[in-house]
Amino acid sequence: MPDRCSQPMIKRRQFCTATLLLVLFLALAACKQRQSGEAPPMEVPGEISIGAIQQAYREGTHTVKGLTRFYLERIEALSFNGPQLNAVITVNPEALAIAATLDAEMRQGQTRGPLHGIPVLLKDNIDTGDQMPCTAGSRVMAGSFPKEDSPLAAQLREAGAVILGKANMSEWANFHSYHSSSGWSGLGGQTKNPYDTSRNPCGSSSGSAVAVAANLCVLAIGTETNGSIVCPANNNGIVGIKPTVGLISRRGIIPISFTQDTGGPMARTVQDAAIALGTLTAPDSLDEKTLAKDRKAYADYTVFLKNEGLRGKRIGYYGAPLESYTREQTLMDSAIAVLREQGAEVIALDSILPEGTRDHSFQVLLYEFKDGLNRYFKSLGPESPVQDLEGLIRKTREDSLETRYHDFELLQLAQEKGDLSSEAYREALANMLRMSRTEGIDRVMDRHRLDAIIAPTGSAAWKTDLVNGDNFHISSSSPAAMAGYPNITVPMGAIEGLPLGLSIFGRAWSEPVLLEIAYSYEQATHHRATPGL
Repeated sequence: MPDRCSQPMIKRRQFCTATLLLVLFLALAACKQRQSGEAPPMEVPGEISIGAIQQAYREGTHTVKGLTRFYLERIEALSFNGPQLNAVITVNPEALAIAATLDAEMRQGQTRGPLHGIPVLLKDNIDTGDQMPCTAGSRVMAGSFPKEDSPLAAQLREAGAVILGKANMSEWANFHSYHSSSGWSGLGGQTKNPYDTSRNPCGSSSGSAVAVAANLCVLAIGTETNGSIVCPANNNGIVGIKPTVGLISRRGIIPISFTQDTGGPMARTVQDAAIALGTLTAPDSLDEKTLAKDRKAYADYTVFLKNEGLRGKRIGYYGAPLESYTREQTLMDSAIAVLREQGAEVIALDSILPEGTRDHSFQVLLYEFKDGLNRYFKSLGPESPVQDLEGLIRKTREDSLETRYHDFELLQLAQEKGDLSSEAYREALANMLRMSRTEGIDRVMDRHRLDAIIAPTGSAAWKTDLVNGDNFHISSSSPAAMAGYPNITVPMGAIEGLPLGLSIFGRAWSEPVLLEIAYSYEQATHHRATPGL
């Protein structure tokens, strides 16, 4: 991430133009609806929380169909048109019909829970068994229609969520080229940061984060292998939860790593993210990570949201990622001061991961990427656009648009690996887990008797550069990612109008204590700022 971020979040003229375009678009849409006999979309007073929506449903001031139409038209105006945020790849053609069904249920006195009627976007590597393809952003996968919902999508539907569509993402979750641009996909183009459209949204859950930040949905679901939820949450000023691997089923999600992959909620508040998390924790007999004996899952994480959640906590401060970045250090110092004011003890940490841990992780990713993709393509049956990774590489390199900016070298490196019975793979996996867990996070937390560890999630968003790729400078996602442990990021301020986040991570299944800390910090600071768009 960049060390210099001196640009304003958006020029006044750009903001006024974008606002005018949105107003004109919605007025035209309302006119067309009146002519067709349909009611115009309801007016939503800016960003609105899950709790406020449920209250509006109860009072009859909102309907699910009206709210769904509002977000669909906002996606049309801001993602596909206007500033062209490119946050959404596909809109669900069944969204309004689903919304109408949910309205009918409420008229009959039935509600499925806190997500009833809540508009949600899914990252486009999450299977849905409907009229939407699942593409990972690849043009090769444009015609790939999974046979059934992933467990994650099925749980959202059961909870009453309205799946609005699929969010753009870094193609193949950004595991394809050494010099890729986060948020770019051959199918969806370059996703733009709504705080400054010339800057990068980070990835790979870029579209999910931008959609939440720009109010194109109430919440979104992203996925992370290493940083793909928390980094875009950082760059786009929202809350992201990367849970313990195994809390949420990964079946039906286009994979990178069986060991590190997980889905997770992205929202504008800790409470909304916690509500979403609780709907996604059902075990899955076909994902062995969800059957772990020590697994601790809850159907309601809002019980851990306490204003005094920081009182008495011992928190380690992992400051090494900051190096000499003074403006980010100033924000971090302010965050630590708030933690102490709220009753926490903060202890400085020198390091977490032993040297060489990242090298082992990279080898694990290469082996598991090949194995996971081959299994995923097989699950699609004979209709799969490609049958294996080798076929994907061939078709991708035949596409001049796909290869315009990127070499897809990581796909080739993965293809050259053996299978998961390889001694080299087993050794790399054992080393990574030992070094990130027993010699990493667990060792540090035991030594200092910590409840959690904090770190800067990242720095302000860098200028998007399709030729040279990303410009990362600050990142703290690796310890929790490699260990498969939970990580939550919340807004902690901004530099020149560009948001930054505070990461809070800890031991496996420690989501409750991390949420206590995150919520208490959020309520004490209220750092989230709405983007100009």
